[in-house]
Amino acid sequence: MAMFKDDSVRLPEFEKFVHETPAWFSDAKLGIFVHWGAYSVAAWAEPIGELGAADHSHDFARNPYAEWYFNTIRIEGSPAQQHHRETFGDVDYDHLLELWRAERFDADEVLALVKHTGARYFVPTTKHHDGITLWDAPETNGRNTVARGPKRDLIGEFAAATERAGLRFGVYYSGGLDWHFSPSEPVVETDGPDGWTNRANDRPYADYAYDHVADLIERYRPDILWNDIEWPDPGKDDGARGLVSLFDRFYAATPDGLINDRWGDTHWDYRTTEYQMGDITDEPWENCRGIGYSFGHNTLEDETHLLSGEEAIRYFVDIVARGGNLLLNIGLQADGTVPPEQRATLETLGDWNAVNGAAIFDSRPLDASIGAPAEGPWVRWTKVNGHANAIVDADGSVTLTTGEGLDVDSARLINGTTLATTVADERTRVALPPRSTPGPQVIVFDLV
Repeated sequence: MAMFKDDSVRLPEFEKFVHETPAWFSDAKLGIFVHWGAYSVAAWAEPIGELGAADHSHDFARNPYAEWYFNTIRIEGSPAQQHHRETFGDVDYDHLLELWRAERFDADEVLALVKHTGARYFVPTTKHHDGITLWDAPETNGRNTVARGPKRDLIGEFAAATERAGLRFGVYYSGGLDWHFSPSEPVVETDGPDGWTNRANDRPYADYAYDHVADLIERYRPDILWNDIEWPDPGKDDGARGLVSLFDRFYAATPDGLINDRWGDTHWDYRTTEYQMGDITDEPWENCRGIGYSFGHNTLEDETHLLSGEEAIRYFVDIVARGGNLLLNIGLQADGTVPPEQRATLETLGDWNAVNGAAIFDSRPLDASIGAPAEGPWVRWTKVNGHANAIVDADGSVTLTTGEGLDVDSARLINGTTLATTVADERTRVALPPRSTPGPQVIVFDLV
């Protein structure tokens, strides 16, 4: 994973795409990401902080992303390199593929947890930067999970389980980085434009990546194409194996599908941010993050590095109130199971959504002149079907900043219990009962 380089000007070849983002995506609010690969065998990275929240982004020798293990161990003197030698000896990264068995993996079990969260779409990694594909992708010469390691079509199993769960299915693909296809490519040691100068960026790789994504479209009919880092420049054209052809192929197979914004200055249906929310846009957008500091499973992370269930609820609500979606990641263990600490967070989020989801899913942001967000007490607002919802992380007497357009006398809990209110100077005081479950309470008002 890496932060998207924002290009607001699209190449002329892509001006033909006028594709309105389908309502299902704006209604969905929550998706679940999965990062799983040979790196999950090592499951090791230094948990030094969130991407963008601390001054570590230029020090890839101490990368908190465990899924970058293949890169990090090639940086001379890095702690990851030392760990690899002490743990695995002098074997190369591909030895981890042989050790990866996925012996306890049950796609339906994973999707049952995903569905419990309330998520409406699911996006597994099909090929990360290490170049190992989780299906028998074309031209991989056996360097995939069908021929080696698990010896299973993991993407096929995920796709089938997602369909049985009644959710939308997306595919993550690392188009910009493939450290195996370009073995002479220097390791990434710095962030920013100079850090990506030597990425795989020639015609052979562009054709290779095209064939992979075309195969994913043909086999699994995904609803979302979620590319990462960039796309090789020679493939940003309208030729037979260019991105124009690829996007045409995708929309023909899935007319209400979506394409994210990490293909360079080409085409997108929605914007993405990573960990930090960044500038809020009027375009549809999605924030992705791990429950901890890493997307791939990291055995060095403990509960001090992870979002608790209540923190995940507030993070999710905050994004929805700003008009975005959350793509929250699971880093599966090598055996295919969800780490217990991550499961606990997801179950708490799901329990809260089961009770309060009517204020979240299918919602839109509320104009701040009607109901203003606040930090003390913590308050966020949404609107759904003629109702305004104040999501308040408090109980007892709370004061909300409100304006015209709100029927304050209609205040009630989401279960219909009426609440006493008093109003003075655009401030509405509401008496909330004690909470019986973790997370914020929802106050519902009628809009007038």
